[in-house]
Amino acid sequence: MQINQYEIWIADLNPQLGTEAGKTRPVLIVQTDLLNKIPHPSTIICPITTNVQNNSTILRVHLEKGMANLHEDCDVMIDQIRAIDNKRLIKKVGKLPTGLIDKIKENIAIILD
Repeated sequence: MQINQYEIWIADLNPQLGTEAGKTRPVLIVQTDLLNKIPHPSTIICPITTNVQNNSTILRVHLEKGMANLHEDCDVMIDQIRAIDNKRLIKKVGKLPTGLIDKIKENIAIILD
């Protein structure tokens, strides 16, 4: 199973604890391909939700229906960035449009500053 940065995968994030995103849902791979190609046993991701928040411009990045083969409008939850075991990754859905990669990088940099 080859995982690449900025791909969208379906992942099983259960069990959930507290405010963590749970359920089986799409996730955005944000981990560098330097680790992805080793392969590293875990992967840094941002969960994706269909609970779209139009007024959140830093903590979320909006994905429109059809982007990366997504069936609904979604938000990448930048503030929920975390590492998951690769066993949680089920299947690849698509790839993030290149026009949004800089926005993802910028928002991650803001929350980690």
